[in-house]
Amino acid sequence: LQSVLELSSRPAGCCGYLAALAAERECAMSEELLVNVTPQEIRVAVIENGSLQEVHIERSRSRGIVGNIYKGKVVRVLPGMQAAFIDASLERTAFLHAADMVSHRGNGPANGDNKEPHAGVQHLAEPQPDISELVHEGQEIVVQVVKDPIGSKGARLTTQLSIPSRHLVLLPDSSHRGISQRIQDAHERDRLAQALDAALEKSPMSGGFIVRTAAESQHGIDFLADVEFLRRSREQIEKKMATARAGDLIHADLPLSLRVIRDLARDDVEKIRVDSRETFAMVRQFAVDLMPEMVDRIEYYPGERPIFDLYSVEDEIQRSLERTVLLKSGGSLVFDQTEAMTTVDVNTGGFVGKRNLEETLFKTNMEAAQAIARQLRLRHIGGIIIVDFIDMVDEEHRCQVMSALERALARDRTRCHIADMSALGLVEVTRKRTRESLERMMSETCPTCQGRGTQKTAQTLCYEIFREILREARAFEAKGYRVMASQAVIDMLLDEESTGLGDLQAFIGKPIH
Repeated sequence: LQSVLELSSRPAGCCGYLAALAAERECAMSEELLVNVTPQEIRVAVIENGSLQEVHIERSRSRGIVGNIYKGKVVRVLPGMQAAFIDASLERTAFLHAADMVSHRGNGPANGDNKEPHAGVQHLAEPQPDISELVHEGQEIVVQVVKDPIGSKGARLTTQLSIPSRHLVLLPDSSHRGISQRIQDAHERDRLAQALDAALEKSPMSGGFIVRTAAESQHGIDFLADVEFLRRSREQIEKKMATARAGDLIHADLPLSLRVIRDLARDDVEKIRVDSRETFAMVRQFAVDLMPEMVDRIEYYPGERPIFDLYSVEDEIQRSLERTVLLKSGGSLVFDQTEAMTTVDVNTGGFVGKRNLEETLFKTNMEAAQAIARQLRLRHIGGIIIVDFIDMVDEEHRCQVMSALERALARDRTRCHIADMSALGLVEVTRKRTRESLERMMSETCPTCQGRGTQKTAQTLCYEIFREILREARAFEAKGYRVMASQAVIDMLLDEESTGLGDLQAFIGKPIH
């Protein structure tokens, strides 16, 4: 309101002030975390400026296993794929690629914002030893999960163990020290490197360390608490590793209620509201131990109104399961998820614009760019994403739409990569996928249409029935035939297709009921 009052008192046409105001609004991002706890599941909603951006769900019967460390056994080695399948007492055998083992021979990479410094990409260009030289069938091996089982695929594993804390990631089998690639400012990288060195001088500890993005712009930061937390975690893990047998869980990552504090709580988070008194006490104690600056922002929510109703989170979750997303302008987005990729189609819908066609297309695409970035986060969509923007003639408009999409995706905690827009208006986006999408987590394939979203018409089924009866009549001697089908098919057989049914009975010489 204050910004609006200030703007109204200024002369018209002050574009510089408008630009500055827009930039200030983008920077001043207020955020709240809502934690809903029930015996069956824990749900966390990330609210930015009053709008739901992300929702995380962890069910007690199917907890995510990313970050868990197991003692596994090699059950199959595939030299042609440079991979091995590992039995870690999970539902399906897990997948271990040679690239996720190679860096044990040297130092790990400086990829700091992930819980796991996944080294496969960095080492693909280097000569890799054959997987048969690294593992053999029956061998017991300590592995860590880097990707949950997705669809029919088993979990993805690595032998490059990593232990995350609030600001640091410990690499027990490496001596590398690095800064998250997302932190690009050279002065900030130097400052954080010096802070890490200072903490390790006070409390020496072997192993590699990577500074996470959460440490960026936190002045006067001291990594000593993180180092001590990692020391305790490492000692517990090493103690269990010494006695673990094949199939044993050595270390489980924190529950979602605590990962909220470790991974999602940033400086711009104003409140963390928890609707369970027991979970609130646990979260608060965790913050006291590891993140004292966040303690005052953690609140217990005792209200009778469900906490997710504060920002209509339940309605947003339901809408995120729908195929079509309506835009405020009247346009729409259509999401289609397949095994290989997700496609997003941008439509103008009822938006007709005020000046000309090009302006209409440009405004729809600009609004779609913001909505797409939000929906990718909200729906947990990962892998390859193809966005079909509406074709635009003006090259400047195309550049602005691409810039808007890049800015919107820059706020995404998950690593994304955007390719240039093609001549057909297609944009390829890749988003790191470590878990199932929201749709596949909360929905199942329709048994009638097998997930296609379509089914055969009554007329098609009638003709299939005719062909099947004719096939049976030629193969077997029967006294007659009985057709059991849906009411729509039966009605068509007795009405529009009654002549064809009569002709078929006459041809085979047998009654059809």
